[in-house]
Amino acid sequence: MTLDEITKTAILPALSLIGVKNTQEALVELLAIGLQESRFIYRRQIGGPARSFWQFEQGGGVKGVLNHEVTQSKARALCAAREVEATPAAVYNRLEHDDVLGAGFARLLLLSDPRPLPVLGKPDEAWAYYLHNWRPGKPHPQTWPGFYQQALEYVR
Repeated sequence: MTLDEITKTAILPALSLIGVKNTQEALVELLAIGLQESRFIYRRQIGGPARSFWQFEQGGGVKGVLNHEVTQSKARALCAAREVEATPAAVYNRLEHDDVLGAGFARLLLLSDPRPLPVLGKPDEAWAYYLHNWRPGKPHPQTWPGFYQQALEYVR
């Protein structure tokens, strides 16, 4: 899936449903993370349990977004709009097939971080932000600069 397709068919609709303004900083981070996690090819982690282009695990990111004081109400509203029960198991099972739900949970996970999103053009700061929020089991720092640059160029 191209960055334009994922933006138009998943990210922007998700932002509308959760009532979060689209910013360039958020869009770059979401696109770079999606590229890093799945290349926008894999909705199911190869050899692992994660689901969606943003690779959420049921007991990790899904549960966290559903229960975090900042994101809980928006997550429940998103679940209602996507006609999925707002439970970790139900959301997790739907994520593989619902890109809007995946994009919404990804944006809400970023929203749960009280720190501001990284400034555009700062790939190292964006990498640190990603690591802090996604906590990848096997990070691949060598691929991040290229993915970040691709996302930045698309947004600009």
